[in-house]
Amino acid sequence: MPAAPFVRGPFEALPERPHRPHPYFETRGVDVPLTAPGFGTTSAHVRVHGSGPPLLLVHGLMTSSYSWRYVLEPLGARYTLYVPDLPGAGQSPGPLEPRYDPAALAGWLGALVGALGIRGCPVIGNSLGGYLCLHLALADPGAMSRLVDLHSPGVPEARLYALRAALAVPGAKGLLGWLVRREPLRWAHRNVHYWDESLKSLEEAHAYGDPLATEGGARAFVKYLAETMAPGPMRALQRTLRARHARGERFPVPLQLVYARRDPMVPPRIGAVLAARIREAELVWLDEASHFAHVDAVERLLPPVLAFLASGSR
Repeated sequence: MPAAPFVRGPFEALPERPHRPHPYFETRGVDVPLTAPGFGTTSAHVRVHGSGPPLLLVHGLMTSSYSWRYVLEPLGARYTLYVPDLPGAGQSPGPLEPRYDPAALAGWLGALVGALGIRGCPVIGNSLGGYLCLHLALADPGAMSRLVDLHSPGVPEARLYALRAALAVPGAKGLLGWLVRREPLRWAHRNVHYWDESLKSLEEAHAYGDPLATEGGARAFVKYLAETMAPGPMRALQRTLRARHARGERFPVPLQLVYARRDPMVPPRIGAVLAARIREAELVWLDEASHFAHVDAVERLLPPVLAFLASGSR
């Protein structure tokens, strides 16, 4: 364990393999063709694992399906897991020109569950994945039966406005893409934060950094920052949630919000804001966990999540 939470060691000290074993590379990988508005005809790389009813796991920004490695066994004992790589992440292609706004990416997820034949399954989304799933649930409630939102953004913050302004400077997007491609493994190491940083390895750096070394992956990452994380769609989401609340409308699907009490990536207060907008949602706080509780707090994350998922099958 590190001397204190979120203390990152030097990149040069990363072990080749993580000290905690996982079955990610033993899962079955499939490439699923699909057609989605805004993306056209493309494909998604999906890892499949376990047995039982389907459960979709959606990763966050700059990570990939690899991020779910430590929950594959316990969740796969109860569910057949479908774990996609979002466009430009992992092994999914990153088209260079399509829109990467939240509505387009939510549509991509909706097309994916249709192509997999698992419409109406429960979903767990982490970070950006949870944010996209909020949009999908509002636009197409039949796409999922219930949603666990694990530490997503969704409220515009000052740093997102600053990011938008910075990326609007001529040449800024190209420069950022160049910087990411220049040292993608170190970029991934610097920008993923765990309560227990000893969980990091070169294996993880490659899983997240190798796609950033490609033109499509780096371009997709910049588009995620510029378009998916733009403050405008977040303001629109908050207006929608406030209006639904004022009309007495419940969120379209049962929702569990899970947030760590400390997080260098997304302020935990966003969980409280979303819970205030969606009063019927269940809000779970985790101690000694990070933005990636499915990596560094599995033993505290799974009991409330499994109870929530099971409540929909009774």
